[in-house]
Amino acid sequence: MKKYRVELDGKSTFAIVQAEDELAAVGMVLGAGWAGARSMTSTSGPGISLMAEFAGLGYFAEVPGVIFDVQRVGPSTGMPTRTAQADLLSIAFLSHGDTKHVILLPGNVNECFEFAQAAFDLTEQLQTPVFVLSDLDIGMNNWMSEPFVYPDKPLNRGKVLSAADLDRLGGFARYRDVDGDAIGYRTLPGTMHPKAAYFTRGSGHNDKAEYTERADEYQSVMERLNRKFETARSMVPRPVVVQTGRSKVGLIAFGSSDFAILESRDQLKKEYGVETDYLRIRAFPFSREIHDFVASHERIYVIEQNRDAQMLSLLKLDLAGEEIVKLRSVRHFNGLPIDARFLTDELVMQEGI
Repeated sequence: MKKYRVELDGKSTFAIVQAEDELAAVGMVLGAGWAGARSMTSTSGPGISLMAEFAGLGYFAEVPGVIFDVQRVGPSTGMPTRTAQADLLSIAFLSHGDTKHVILLPGNVNECFEFAQAAFDLTEQLQTPVFVLSDLDIGMNNWMSEPFVYPDKPLNRGKVLSAADLDRLGGFARYRDVDGDAIGYRTLPGTMHPKAAYFTRGSGHNDKAEYTERADEYQSVMERLNRKFETARSMVPRPVVVQTGRSKVGLIAFGSSDFAILESRDQLKKEYGVETDYLRIRAFPFSREIHDFVASHERIYVIEQNRDAQMLSLLKLDLAGEEIVKLRSVRHFNGLPIDARFLTDELVMQEGI
């Protein structure tokens, strides 16, 4: 911490605040993000439930902030010592009204570290809250990992205007789609220019951040937010794809299921002569590689650690009709980490081997 977050004069460039609850924590995150500081908080499923209203504010007012969720069994307090992947749907649409959030899905400890960096860049580039979904298996159990590599690239703070930029542009567009990616511009505190200040609104607003109840202006803002979500497809981490070119069967999974799937693929090949292809999703919204993977196989098994096939539901919302019929579900939701033998037996049964 001292190496990277303390100035030569000994002054710290960070602050750690102990909030009284999750409501206060996410409020502090969005307040800091609006003021120009990189900010994050962490929680589990019950805390996510409490953050819904602020998540909607961050989405509609377009304020950056990172929220880590170490998923555990629910509903309610569930079993706090058991793992799950069951917060996916709730976070994807967290808040009332039409809301869609960017989600990163690390599969191991090293990716948790790497995706933390990616999340901070993405939240400022997209000017929207970004969620990182780990799970209790990764978050609390012992894992081997390669040493973390601190990045040598500069921070990507997105569309930040300097005083010179403001002179050149004659102001800035906080809520306007200037260049086709639906992402507006902002300034940071300390920018010495009379037009550096800006306003945000969490209630009805137009592209000038002025209050409005005009239907056309509200619809325009909501359509632009949806275009911004589409822009995020090309910015989030790409999936990991293992394709042999010899299999009609594809496996799709995410998060800590990865190691069990790698072992199960070996079991299927060794014990039954069955080869499978594999795609590990690492972010939502889904990138084009996922569509291509589904299109290139006859059957797709979506493997996840929750009861209600939440990833399957998200994929069905994203894929075309002819692709949806290929999808089949493999669910593991007893709170223990998914294991290879369970997965192999389930796939053998569904394949009718």
